[in-house]
Formats: sequence, C-alpha cells, structure tokens
Amino acid sequence: MMSLTENLPGFNAALNGTATLLLTAGFVFIRTERESAHRKSMLAAFCVSVLFLFSYVLHKILVKGVHTPFGGEGFWALFYYTMLISHIILAISVVPLVIKTMSLALRGKRSSHKAWARWTFPIWYYVSVTGVLVYFFLYQWF
Repeated sequence: MMSLTENLPGFNAALNGTATLLLTAGFVFIRTERESAHRKSMLAAFCVSVLFLFSYVLHKILVKGVHTPFGGEGFWALFYYTMLISHIILAISVVPLVIKTMSLALRGKRSSHKAWARWTFPIWYYVSVTGVLVYFFLYQWF
C-alpha cells in the first residue's frame, strides 16, 4: 500500500488537471455569454486550486522539503528546468492575481474584472497545465 507522501503528487496533478478543465470550461462559457456557468466554473476552479495549494504544502511538510530529482538529460533537462522555473515564478504571482480578479467579479465590478482577467487567466492556465506536466516529467516519464 502506498503512503500518503507517495500518493499526494498524483493527487496534486489530478487537482491541477481538474483546475485546467474548469478554467477551460469557464473560458468557453464567458465567450459564449453563459455568465452563470462561467461563474460556477471559475469558483470551482478556485476551490480546486485552493485544495491543491493545501495538499502541495502538506506534501512538502511531510517530505520535509526533500525534492524529487529530475532524471532527464540534455534537451529534456533544459526544457524541464525552463518550464519549472517559469512555473514557480508564475505560481507565486498568480495567487494575488486570482484573489484580486475574483474579488472584482464578486463585487460586480465587471470592467475591472475583465481587465484583470485578461492577465490572470493565461497565467493561471499556464500554471495549471505546467503543474500537470511537472508531475509527469518527475514521476511518470523520467
């Protein structure tokens, strides 16, 4: 039987993948003027992302900060570390962006929400997708 520390990376990747699907749905919903569905999808993406953040921090606490080494070499190492660095920087920056963007939406400030969402959405989306890729690079492919 696998331990919690062994299961959490896969669970975290599933949460990131779920967030990606919810963000995609939210984007489609707003583009097709289905605001209620957009709102529900984005709130769900937010909740899943919060759960991910909690689970990620828990995993880091349980493994005492020990990281999993990347096994790839050459091009794949360059690709992975470039993706990882951009992922980490954007993951840190996306938290306040999401909070600000959601706050504007919940307060009914549509034009400000839309302006912030133009920046927040692609960053949040990138972080979700690359979060899944980091998992596959570390735990499945190499």
